[in-house]
Amino acid sequence: MSLTTVEVDEFELLNAKNSWISKSCLKDINRVECQPVLPVKGEKNVLVTSALPYVNNVPHLGNIIGCVLSADVFARYCRLRGWNTLYISGTDEYGTATETKALEEKLTPQQICDKYFKIHSEIYTWFNISFDHFGRTTSPKQTEIVQEIFKKVHNNGYTTTASMEQLLCENCDRFLADRFVEGTCPLCKYEDARGDQCDGCGHLINATELLNPRCKVCQKTPVVRSSQQLFLNLPKVEAKLNDWVDKSGDDWSYNAKVITKSWLKDGLKERCITRDLKWGIPVPLEDFKSKVFYVWFDAPIGYISMSAAYTPEWRKWWQPEDDTKITYYQFMAKDNVPFHSVMFPVCLFSTEQNYTMVNHIMATEYLNYEDGKFSKSRGIGVFGNDAQDTGLPADVFRFYLLFVRPESQDSSFSWADLATKNNSELLNNLGNFCNRALSFLEKFFDCVIPEIKLGNDELTLLALVTRDLKEYLSMLDKAKLRDGLRLILSISRHGNQYMQLQKPWVLIKGSNEEKIRAGTVIGLSCNLVCLLAVMLQPYMPQTVNIIGKQLNIDISSFLLNNFVSVFLPPGHKIGKPAPLFEKIDPSVINQLKSRFAGKQKSPEKELAMASGLDLKQITTVEQMEEAISKQGDTVRQLKQSGAQKSEWEPYVKTLLEMKKSLEQMKLATNPISIEDLEEEISKQGDKVRKLKEAKVEKSELQPEIDLLIQLKSKLSISKGIPVENGQKKKQKPTKK
Repeated sequence: MSLTTVEVDEFELLNAKNSWISKSCLKDINRVECQPVLPVKGEKNVLVTSALPYVNNVPHLGNIIGCVLSADVFARYCRLRGWNTLYISGTDEYGTATETKALEEKLTPQQICDKYFKIHSEIYTWFNISFDHFGRTTSPKQTEIVQEIFKKVHNNGYTTTASMEQLLCENCDRFLADRFVEGTCPLCKYEDARGDQCDGCGHLINATELLNPRCKVCQKTPVVRSSQQLFLNLPKVEAKLNDWVDKSGDDWSYNAKVITKSWLKDGLKERCITRDLKWGIPVPLEDFKSKVFYVWFDAPIGYISMSAAYTPEWRKWWQPEDDTKITYYQFMAKDNVPFHSVMFPVCLFSTEQNYTMVNHIMATEYLNYEDGKFSKSRGIGVFGNDAQDTGLPADVFRFYLLFVRPESQDSSFSWADLATKNNSELLNNLGNFCNRALSFLEKFFDCVIPEIKLGNDELTLLALVTRDLKEYLSMLDKAKLRDGLRLILSISRHGNQYMQLQKPWVLIKGSNEEKIRAGTVIGLSCNLVCLLAVMLQPYMPQTVNIIGKQLNIDISSFLLNNFVSVFLPPGHKIGKPAPLFEKIDPSVINQLKSRFAGKQKSPEKELAMASGLDLKQITTVEQMEEAISKQGDTVRQLKQSGAQKSEWEPYVKTLLEMKKSLEQMKLATNPISIEDLEEEISKQGDKVRKLKEAKVEKSELQPEIDLLIQLKSKLSISKGIPVENGQKKKQKPTKK
């Protein structure tokens, strides 16, 4: 949206002027921020939790954006609004997966938990995740609270018992969980099928169905035995749960609503809550003292026990007084939804006590890696500890993961796209505006904010920024984190356009009046830099600290409101400006992409390439253009020689992939802003329509259509969405 073409009404201009003159965004200096954070009657109190990452492995970028990073951004935003905010998470440490990992690494389960808890903590510290408390489910407090809640559920009559057939290893003297049994698949005869699933044919199976079963620990043959287990009586709470979902579900992410409704549609069934394992929380009943709780039962209670580890007054958050309102947000990937929308609520309802229930379940779809999935065993993708070794700042990873956050559909982490977004949005847009404004102030005004005299252009700018700011607040209130980031970048684009239109570098050389005008332009621009820093706090905390030092002000001293006021008054002296971001070159991206491609066969080797071409050796735009020309010649020669389609088609597919790579390389090398591309597309679209209306020859029209398609392709790449090859075919109307 251009400053010269946008329409702003008089009411917006007046509001912008009044806010700038008379309002303040400074925090109340009389308000004392207490520790620990506790809810306050009559104030907004926000409880934030993120799904507990399992402790048996290193989290990858998809895990991080799916829970802890998304919750961190929202918690930081709530604090920025001045709300009493508690952010709790930790590691999920009990269960079969931990025992299995302990066997693999020849450690005890406790040693595995200690090892990976430290790894998780270090990763989240590097990513600047602002937990109020990051705890563990192996704590004594977890055992105490899980057993306390179970006793209430049990005594209230919400549990049942039933016999289950399981495999018992007489040599190890224990019942075997699914992952501790291997054998021959009864369906495909694969000899190393697990007790829950066959890797040979992919079918789900029960451990008792395996042919020739063997204990994974001692390789002895187990026997089938019956074992009494405890079940949670979900049907008994079903009506209450349905009513609660109907009232609360409107504030959940779309996928959370769909997944929960699908569980409720066919009616709930009783769920087993105990297992015959060693590693877990003991069941506090005499007849079940050799059993532990199923991990799905105890893990969500971890949110409560970790709050209790944070403060002895934890009940103020989890069992508040009637006159104290708690708004509870949970963040997770979609595979965790049923445990938080069905199991955990049923558990709390069954206590018949006043526990805080979740108001907002915010679930993401999945983040993939390039064109596949993350895989630690095959070395595919970036894991938390890898990110630290890439040389890229944590804030760049935070920015990109939030830019492509899979909010409504699966998305992909792409190195080429990361470079494009860094170079176009961070370097050329946000970073460019901040550095231009502050450097100009340093050079011509000795780092001191001059007098700012608002004219119509300034009020128009402030009105547009206020629009984006209000929408930013609206989006973040709903935890739509991608949109919030988009609006920050929109404001910095407004700032760049404003400086470009006003040309303060020309004004400063003119008359005294023009020099005063230059001061207004730069003074207002520097204030917008401060506003951007305030809005960036949830997303890029390290960058905000750097901007704060350059502005010589504590950014955390401001609250975020729905208006723009003076942040840096005339006379304020800033610090030393410096560029905020660095360009990421294609050569760096190629190295990182190769480094994290994994042990699988390189896809480039499977491509049908012209003789002498090697994509691994191509690092510049010029080299790629030359390679495309050679590949195109090969395609033409094959077609002209009368080769079968099956022979030349692979070469065509490779050519299309090379052209896509060329566009990405061009964008990474010389990025174009999304807004500029959209304007070019609009102009080219108008041109194509006029040519069609004039009924010009196809030879004149087609090149313009091709250019329009190329521009749309560039836009798709810039936005990180798939590029459609060719034009869509018109669908024939269906005959009735």
